[in-house]
Amino acid sequence: MALALLSAVCSTALAQAGTAAQIPAADQMQPSELAQMLKSPGADKPLVLQVGSHVLYAQAHIPGSEYAGAAAQEAGRKALSERVAKLDRGTMVVLYCGCCPWGKCPNIDPAYKLMKSLGFTRLKVLHIADNFGTDWVDKGYPVAQGR
Repeated sequence: MALALLSAVCSTALAQAGTAAQIPAADQMQPSELAQMLKSPGADKPLVLQVGSHVLYAQAHIPGSEYAGAAAQEAGRKALSERVAKLDRGTMVVLYCGCCPWGKCPNIDPAYKLMKSLGFTRLKVLHIADNFGTDWVDKGYPVAQGR
């Protein structure tokens, strides 16, 4: 049931947005790279924002990350814009979704384009090839639940 709902959400939103495949490789970050950065003492910690489904965020998310709204929807982009409005444009920000395979994600491309248009210069997108469960949780990286 949850998988069917997730598939429907991805399919509907995909029709309205670009795909993550359009994001330059230089602006992508691998899960192993982010996991290492988050656990390294003294490392410059990024602001990590989840830009996908709130249901998925509540089930499992990267500890310390914030839910910023589903970027495939106008309300989600507005919430993201409001969240980062007062940030210095040099703040390191990592966006992630993980709802579905990278090339089909409806949320990453709109979030990335919005953040670029706002002038963020240290922006990365977490490259989640299949989904958050496979590419983060199953790899043993830290997970939080709720909110």
